[in-house]
Amino acid sequence: MRILKGILIVLAVIIGLVLLTALFVKKTYSVEREISINRPEQEVFDYIKYLKNQNSFSKWATMDPAMKQEFDGVDGTAGFVSSWESDMKDVGKGEQTIVGIEENARIDYELHFIEPYEARAKSYMTTDNLSGNETLVKWGFSSKMNYPMNLMLLFMDMEEMIGNDLSTGLANLKNLIEE
Repeated sequence: MRILKGILIVLAVIIGLVLLTALFVKKTYSVEREISINRPEQEVFDYIKYLKNQNSFSKWATMDPAMKQEFDGVDGTAGFVSSWESDMKDVGKGEQTIVGIEENARIDYELHFIEPYEARAKSYMTTDNLSGNETLVKWGFSSKMNYPMNLMLLFMDMEEMIGNDLSTGLANLKNLIEE
């Protein structure tokens, strides 16, 4: 009985330390990647403002060619919603909404992940004219992990995980637009 009590005390202390640590771990993260595309800003922006076009360059959209998609609203305008559902765990179920567009400058999105886990995130794409025929495109993503799940941020390199996917998507975008 004494041994069991000792094990329970040690276990409680370990759990307490883990929960205490989570109080001091950041709860938000953001990732951004950029690429230069050899096309005029207007041409680049006119392509990326349509959410359906992400199916051609986003790594996430190409992970499951059989995923079900639904669209609601007028693509390229605030309020347009793209929903997806996949049997693949890495793709899951969710929706992305265009929440704001600043013509030839920025598109803001809200993502709602439903499966395999519930989460919300913000994303954006921006364009900046570098010269008459060169455009800088930035793609960013930010989210929050609530306590105590934020402890996972100590073990997950979101900068690398999400950043690699953003970089892949931007490279795909560059290839598509420059063809």
